[in-house]
Amino acid sequence: MLPLTLAEIADVVQGKLDGDADPRSRVTGPVVIDSREVAPGGLFAAFQGERVDGHRFARSAVESGAVAVLATRPVEAPAVLVPDVERALGALARHVVRKLGTHVVALTGSSGKTSTKDLIAQLLERWAPTVWTPGSLNNEIGLPLTALRADADTRHLVLEMGARGVGHIRYLAELTPPRIGLVLNVGTAHVGEFGGQDRIAQAKGELVEALPPAEEGGVAVLNADDPLVRAMESRTRARVLLFGESPQADVRAENVRLTEQGQPAFTLRTPAGCGDVTMRLYGEHHVSNALAAAAVAHELGMPTEAVATALSEAGTLSRWRMEVTERADGVTVINDAYNANPDSVRAALRALVAIGGQHSDRGDGRGRRTWAVLGEMAELGEEALAEHDAVGRLAVRLNVSKLVAVGGQEAAWLDMGAKNEGSWGEESVHVSDTETAIELLRAQVRPGDVVLVKASRSVGLERVALELLEGEGQPR
Repeated sequence: MLPLTLAEIADVVQGKLDGDADPRSRVTGPVVIDSREVAPGGLFAAFQGERVDGHRFARSAVESGAVAVLATRPVEAPAVLVPDVERALGALARHVVRKLGTHVVALTGSSGKTSTKDLIAQLLERWAPTVWTPGSLNNEIGLPLTALRADADTRHLVLEMGARGVGHIRYLAELTPPRIGLVLNVGTAHVGEFGGQDRIAQAKGELVEALPPAEEGGVAVLNADDPLVRAMESRTRARVLLFGESPQADVRAENVRLTEQGQPAFTLRTPAGCGDVTMRLYGEHHVSNALAAAAVAHELGMPTEAVATALSEAGTLSRWRMEVTERADGVTVINDAYNANPDSVRAALRALVAIGGQHSDRGDGRGRRTWAVLGEMAELGEEALAEHDAVGRLAVRLNVSKLVAVGGQEAAWLDMGAKNEGSWGEESVHVSDTETAIELLRAQVRPGDVVLVKASRSVGLERVALELLEGEGQPR
């Protein structure tokens, strides 16, 4: 973090010092919201949640090295008292980012945000000191905490921005004004919460509306292959840079293909040249993510050949997102259980089939048996039945060997879709919980099979993958 005295912090957040806080004391370490993560010289932000009140841990935070506590009431420690800790964090982040003058890259989209952010981070880190959002901490608390990790050496700040409704991204962009704004796609994730895909597009487009005009360096990086994203060109004053497989894209992929292992390969073409890419990640959907990352890196001056090399060497930074691990007996487990929406599940199913190779012994006798262990896709509103039914049908059309639908009504719709699409019987099964799914898989999975595990985060389906891999996994 940029070093600040407690007096400066109190002034920025419009708070007051309390508990013998020395106005000359300097905060030089990270700002954290978990007292167990306090480092010497840091600042502990005490949030009062439904189950845990951070104010109770103020003394232990200071004993662990925190200079002071950001709090809403007096505590047994030096403190900066504010009416609202969340708003204070936001104000502090805004102040630090403006004072540092670092290049801020912000991205949003219905799916692929975290994977793309991880790719951008791995590219830019090779070019200059970079700070990026850890995991999916992309909300009103996670974004300021990430921004406050930047210091005087930070050249690039890469921020993932999530939204639960219209106005959320606008607020986040006000906290950390971006120069480059990237919109990946407008899908059906959270369509029930937003109230329709048009509302999702409205919310995601707030990012490009927040960019500075072209003459001040603002750049909107937009997906040329997504009509709802392409239409955002009219909503920004920034210069537009298009990415995609479309011939109209400024940064595009040519000769796209999958390796025998299901990893994407293509020729990357930018306005500055071209380079060959063979990714370590799995699934053709990563081509779009890679192009988005390449467009950002190109805009920040990274040579095309260096971008292609970095994309070919990039891995997964965030857990439970297309983590492909092979057991000693040849069973491959794909843990993609962090979250799920219709677009990402379709992409994951196609990746499963690609990794399995020519579908399985249900088709032409080549390849490996493939298992899709799927659960609820949350927040789909009135579209829930149709979307789950469609995913079940897609599993049949892709010739997945086995579908295990885990959970309640939504899982029943997955199973129904599969059985209504073709003559499936035992190829699809509906089980009520993860324990039953684990027992079934342990009994029936055999060496050489490929197992995909995917559902919305609330389902907790990662337990299935972790149980299958316990003590046996070797990452590929």
